[in-house]
Amino acid sequence: MIFNALGKPEIEKIIDLQLANLRHLLAERKIHIELTAPAHKLLFDQGYDPQFGARPLKRAIQRLIQDPLAMKLLDGEVVPGDSLTVEADPKRGEMRFARATTRVAR
Repeated sequence: MIFNALGKPEIEKIIDLQLANLRHLLAERKIHIELTAPAHKLLFDQGYDPQFGARPLKRAIQRLIQDPLAMKLLDGEVVPGDSLTVEADPKRGEMRFARATTRVAR
């Protein structure tokens, strides 16, 4: 069986599905995240490989969002009730997390 290469719309849908799973996990801790368009682009750039398709995407989300966010939770920089905006730092190839001014009800 021959498969066609995934295009940008399919990769974007996969990114949205993976982020929905992450948001569900974070909702258990009452933490909300929103990604900016450049953050989505960084995930696309780091998580898509023409040879492997979207397989690297899960690792990119873990490396760029989950792992740094877990460290911020452990350090107390992010606490239950926080609402975060995830922004890309393309020069460094990483994400920045900005806390919104209002917190989600605990």
